[in-house]
Amino acid sequence: MRPYHESRFKLKQRLSAVFLVALLLSPGCTTEKQSLKKAVPFPQQVGKMVVFGFRSAVQKGMSPDTIRSPISGSAFIAEPVPPQKVDFLTEALFKHFTSSQRYNLVSPSQAQGVLSTLLKSNPTMDEMELFREIGRSLSADAVLAGYIYRWRDRVGTDYAADAPASVDFDLYLIRPSDGRILWKGVFDKTQKPLSENLLEMETFVESGGKWVTAEQLARIGLDRLLGDLRTGREVDKKQ
Repeated sequence: MRPYHESRFKLKQRLSAVFLVALLLSPGCTTEKQSLKKAVPFPQQVGKMVVFGFRSAVQKGMSPDTIRSPISGSAFIAEPVPPQKVDFLTEALFKHFTSSQRYNLVSPSQAQGVLSTLLKSNPTMDEMELFREIGRSLSADAVLAGYIYRWRDRVGTDYAADAPASVDFDLYLIRPSDGRILWKGVFDKTQKPLSENLLEMETFVESGGKWVTAEQLARIGLDRLLGDLRTGREVDKKQ
């Protein structure tokens, strides 16, 4: 059996060749729409960070609707996301930072405990103030939190999907002292065939040339956002 990294390399070579041929035959190609801000390093003043994690932007039982992010004010089409999916992405986020061992971290479970106490005393407190108060209560320099707006699982198999996976979530690094957003990122993606969108090359290479599940697609998106966070690259894009 060939080593995994060798198979992945050869797959990337084949897909790159397909991409090049298609690009040469194509009369034109539109670039991915994105808004980039000046890159700055991950804030050095962040020593202690609360990894709050994610929340579903629309609660169970509510109808899909167009809403605004409680943090940025950006508009999203949102639908209820199952709690286990929210927990999955939150755990993946926290594991990323625990593996790096760079920061003094407060876990999502600790942050949820503070949140419960705050809501009991002031159930009408707005989202930004909640995150700020959580950070202040835990003497943290920043709070990392976000919302999941869409989570649709793939219908089909790795190589034949009747409906592709689709996810949409954002992430914010908030300074508790003044509510300043130190960094933000958005990942909004529905997987498409490479034949329909030449810009799918990166996703198909990362997925091994398969139709991914929603969990796999979310992991790809989270990795990209955290890569942007490390470099201070703010990206707001529809993919």
